[in-house]
Amino acid sequence: MTSEIKFTIDLDENRVPEKLSWTAQDGGIEKEEAKAIMLSIWDSKAKETMRIDLWTKDMPVDEMKIFYHQTLVAMADSFERATADEKMAGTMRDFCDYFAEKLELKK
Repeated sequence: MTSEIKFTIDLDENRVPEKLSWTAQDGGIEKEEAKAIMLSIWDSKAKETMRIDLWTKDMPVDEMKIFYHQTLVAMADSFERATADEKMAGTMRDFCDYFAEKLELKK
């Protein structure tokens, strides 16, 4: 059994993303529009992370800040599930709170 997640990126003449969409048929998602994508892939041979970070040129900065904050929170949650290291996950969440405070995301 296999499953596929597909990203489609429409570029302008300067190869800057104008439109992002994704499809995950197993999840019932078909050409769903997005303004930003962050993808991390672990290369176990090289022992390094490969990354793809894309956002459309009309992604508002205030939404980008929220996107980063929510991504950091999700990383803390994922880290705890993957490692069972509650103490470090808590430290990561403390940083997320600090990040949100400094960007005035929590009012």
